[in-house]
Amino acid sequence: MGSGTSGGEGEHINRVSVRSLDGECGIRIDDRIERRHCEIRTDRPSDPTPADETQFRYPVDTAVQLTAGRLTFEGFSRTFVHDGPDVTEVEYFESVSFDDGHYTLELSGPVKLYVELEGAIDVQTTVTEMDVSLSEAASVRIGARSYHEQPAATVTTTDDPVDVMAAVSTFGSAMKTTGSERSYPTLRGHPPTLQRGSSLSVPNGLQPPETDVHIEVPESLFETLAVAPLAYYLGAEVVPGPDPQLVVDGEPFSLEGDGGFERTVERTLKRTFFLDCVVRTAGPRSIPLYERRAVESSLDIDLSDLYGRSGAERLAAYNTVDYDAISSFVPTWKLTAHVDPVGSSLEVLPFLVDDLAVVRSPSQLSVAGDDPFAQNADPFEASTPDDGEFVRSTTRSPSDSSATPNQHVQPDQTDSLEQTWVGEGTPLGASKAIPEAFRNRLDREPRDGDIEIVVVCNDEEMLEERDVAAEVYGSREEFPIDVTFYEDLTTDRLALVLESDVDFFHYIGHVDEGGFECSDGLLDADSVGNIDLDIFFLNACRSYRQGRRLIEKGAISGVVTLDDVINSGAVRIGKTLAKLLNYGFPLRSALNIARERSIVGTQYLVIGDGNADIAQTQSGVPVLGTVSSANGEYEVTLDTFTTSGFGIGSQFRPAIEGNEMVYLCPGTLPTFEVRESALERYFSTGVFPVLLDGEFTWTDRLRSDN
Repeated sequence: MGSGTSGGEGEHINRVSVRSLDGECGIRIDDRIERRHCEIRTDRPSDPTPADETQFRYPVDTAVQLTAGRLTFEGFSRTFVHDGPDVTEVEYFESVSFDDGHYTLELSGPVKLYVELEGAIDVQTTVTEMDVSLSEAASVRIGARSYHEQPAATVTTTDDPVDVMAAVSTFGSAMKTTGSERSYPTLRGHPPTLQRGSSLSVPNGLQPPETDVHIEVPESLFETLAVAPLAYYLGAEVVPGPDPQLVVDGEPFSLEGDGGFERTVERTLKRTFFLDCVVRTAGPRSIPLYERRAVESSLDIDLSDLYGRSGAERLAAYNTVDYDAISSFVPTWKLTAHVDPVGSSLEVLPFLVDDLAVVRSPSQLSVAGDDPFAQNADPFEASTPDDGEFVRSTTRSPSDSSATPNQHVQPDQTDSLEQTWVGEGTPLGASKAIPEAFRNRLDREPRDGDIEIVVVCNDEEMLEERDVAAEVYGSREEFPIDVTFYEDLTTDRLALVLESDVDFFHYIGHVDEGGFECSDGLLDADSVGNIDLDIFFLNACRSYRQGRRLIEKGAISGVVTLDDVINSGAVRIGKTLAKLLNYGFPLRSALNIARERSIVGTQYLVIGDGNADIAQTQSGVPVLGTVSSANGEYEVTLDTFTTSGFGIGSQFRPAIEGNEMVYLCPGTLPTFEVRESALERYFSTGVFPVLLDGEFTWTDRLRSDN
């Protein structure tokens, strides 16, 4: 049951499905593309029947109707009750009663839900679930929407900068609103994809919205690529001009301020986005946003008055705000992309723009010498007995491209959570974006069933990592994961695994210049047919080449190594990464955290689409806690991350005793001071990583019930 529209050139696919729960009263809703699910329990057997999707006030992919007197929702972080134009947020541990009327419940979780019901209702929430009781059993309509965004069309462009400007000008057509609510990730659609051709071709319907805003830049790819995310967010056309400038209702604002062109574009994007996040709280949803309360009194603009104004009016007001006055409250930016301004980078651009990435022309440091990682090595730690032997100690010349990438480059680090590299060479300290990976993601078909994970251990000296994987993957009772383990596979059997429809492939063993080391020889990924697996982790020495081939033949993303890695370091990385992925961290963020756990962390990198993940989070957004203790009191600092469903501009309220504030994501929240009992209650709300007095651990290990 269920139907949905992909948004891609009229193609219809069944991407959200609904079915009755097995052995329980209620329904299960599956997002078959993002591989997310949620369950709604009811007080009586449910026989859901299709409902009219157009009757909901917001767009949904599928809708059903059922009869219930009580519904219980698990895993939803925010709950709003719409009563006509009035909107009420139900807080954690709150019970609210509503008189007889027509209501729409809006819930944010693994999928977006809208629940239409009539009558008097009581709504009661905890951290983990929400109960809705009706005065009497009645018909209830439930609509579900996937967070998945599919590009509406493909624009063909030449490498000529003027053609690229025209192509970038179509990106704003994907925005679902020009109001301040565009700062919500669910109201930012995916921009059209780009392909290179002999002439410019723009499909109908991709014109930017009428905004009275345009951007002028010189005729070069450098400036055009840099302003692409800003043009997308503003719904602005990009046109040739002698100097970079933002033109708002006829008034020019220079894009060459202090710090230069790229820095000014970055600040303009961040300031506009942040102030939109603040202004949107002046709407019908009364949200206690921490960032608004922190900056409102120091601003010379009336935030409430700006709500509902046109994009040009808001932007003109925003441009009067000194960026330094708000910079400490702007969300930590998710991604900085170092993009070589050449034609081969164009296909990746829409996916960077979809992330609202800061786009910079790469300033690179080529790393010379036999060991590109020597500058990061710690000679004392590397010599300790715990480090063991190298997984693979055979030495090779760095000029041998089959053994290691030809050119290592080190992009300038920024204050973004993540860095990615688009261009020739292999980056240190950043992921490697590969065009084929994004195309492969778009080509994926909806799938039913549990998340499929395959773990292959072809090295008996690394069985510890296999054992940890067996303990971690599938350990969440509320989340269906099917895990299969293999040891000492032959080349033929490993080839079958690589060609299988697998969500995640975790390889533990050796990789030689000829391929994966198997019990009967080497398997080169070049010899394998089409790759159907999505994400992989090749925890082996010098696995970059094989991982690159997996993506070129069909995979979406993976973690690989650039050089030899020592056994203990590889196991430590593997253990940490496995649990982070199991609890919903995207690949790029997970590796950034896992890198800090081992001296060999710099030798690992993500290739392909770094947003890929294998599981949904328990709290909506992934969280890393830092806790310090003193005299029975605890200071708690939380770092939030983003996912495919909860992008930059999402909101998060930690269920910490006494906290009433909502915070923008991603970023570092202000420090909370709590007693031990309150800290333990917060740890009981979910499993997430914690640095406790400098030691890396997990909340489930710190609870008194363990």
